[in-house]
Parts: sequence; C-alpha cells; structure tokens
Amino acid sequence: MNSAKGMLAGVVLIAVALIGGSSLFVVQEQQLALLLRLGEIVDADFEPGLHFKIPVIQDVVKFDKRIQTLDTPPEQFLTVEKKFVVVNSYAKWRISDVAQFFRSTRGNQDTASRLLSARINAALRDEFGKRTVQEVVSGERAEIMETLAREANENAADLGVEIVDVRVKQIDFTDNISENIYERMRTERHRVAAELRAQGAEEAEKIQADADRQRVEIVADAYRKSELLRGEGDARAAEVYAKAFEQDADFYEFWRSLTAYRDVFRDGGSMMVLDPDSEFFRFFGAGRQSDR
Repeated sequence: MNSAKGMLAGVVLIAVALIGGSSLFVVQEQQLALLLRLGEIVDADFEPGLHFKIPVIQDVVKFDKRIQTLDTPPEQFLTVEKKFVVVNSYAKWRISDVAQFFRSTRGNQDTASRLLSARINAALRDEFGKRTVQEVVSGERAEIMETLAREANENAADLGVEIVDVRVKQIDFTDNISENIYERMRTERHRVAAELRAQGAEEAEKIQADADRQRVEIVADAYRKSELLRGEGDARAAEVYAKAFEQDADFYEFWRSLTAYRDVFRDGGSMMVLDPDSEFFRFFGAGRQSDR
C-alpha cells in the first residue's frame, strides 16, 4: 500500500515538473517573443527574463531583434536616360514591431526577405529612374543612398520592420551599354593620345627651331670671332713684316722672293711662261750680272 502511494506521488511530481517546465519560457536579451493562443497573438511585450504561459493552449514564438542583412540579387533598373543598369545592393534591417511582423510574414524568414526585397527594389527603381547614369555611378552616391534608406523604410513600415540602411555594392551595365561605353572610352583615349602626340610634335618643333637658332647664332658668333682673330693676326703679321722691312728692306725683299721661288718650284714639275726680265726673276739676273 505504501509503495503504491509512493509511486503515485512520484508520478504526480513528474507531472507537476513537466507542467511547470512547459509553463515557463525565457526571453534572451537579443530576442523578441510573441505569446500565441491557438495561433492568435495574446501578448508581444516581453522584457528579457523568465515568463509564464499556459501549457498546451499557449505557445511562444521568438525572433532575433538584432540588425540583420538582406543581400538582394542583382536587378536591372532604367535611368532617366532610358538606359538599363544592373544594381547589386544589400540592406540592413531589424524587427521594430514583432506583432506586425508576425501578421505580415507569419514569422517566415523567406517571406520576410521576399517582401523586403520587393520594397527595396521599388525604392531603387524610383530613385534610379530620376537620375542619369553619371549621377548613379559617381555623381551623387551618398545622396542616393540616404534617399533610398528613407524611402525603403517608409515602404517597409507595414511589415513591422525598420530599414536601417541600404547600400549599393556594385553598378554594372548591360552588355550593349558596356560595349558603347567602352567604345566611347577608346575614342576618348585615342583623342587624348592624338592631342598628346600633337603637343609633343609641337614641342619638338619648338625645341628643333630653338636648337637651329642657337646653332646659327653659335656658328655666326664663332665666325665673327674667327674673323676678328684673323684680322688681328693679319694686322699683327703686317706689323711684323713692316718692322722687318724697315730694318733691312733689301734683305726682306730678297727673303720674300726666295720664299716665292720655293713655293712655286716645290714639286719640280711646275711650268711658268714669263718674261726673263720680269720682276719675278730679278734676283736671278742680278746674280749673273754680278758674276760677270
């Protein structure tokens, strides 16, 4: 009898423990919790800590309240110039209203990602449709990101989430636009190269003209100096000759004649037709007369 009572008490204790355990739940600091009764929301305002619920009838669903990342697949958007760009973006978001989030997505992460992507893409489409390719690529990136985050957050308010930030990772062009852009880039580079070559040729002409001018000036200056030196040398030689002539005119005249004879008859094959009585042979005749 006592053993039966002991077993019954044990069963009761186990049942109480099981019921008590299923009546308690813990909400962590980084969590949001919903208390549901037969699928309907009973309470959504739970602070971190230990809480109670009715077993079997009530259930608890928990969500991460930290900032999460939504990496959307690349999408094509049309700019104001009617040109398509391929945009790869991502968003930072978190649950702001857990009850509304549950009503909108039933707590399904894939559903939440799909709905958020649609709203973010709508904001991207609206914003890119107002701007040119130049503006979306490099002109006003910071302003675009700020506007995108604000518009996407407004569009996602019905989901019970807050869009903290939206960023564009990469902007590409479709194949036909890329080819046109590359062709324009090649044309621009050819134009710049032609300008640089023209500038180089112009500089080369200037350098060549300056070098030719300097060469002419140097040659002219050298010729001028050489003529001055030659004139000075001739004047000096004339002065020396004059002084020598003054010292002994007869000897000087005789020496000049000998020098002339040596220059004329140096090779031994020269022929000259002159009058024997010419001034050139005066010393030859003088010698013969003196011998007689």
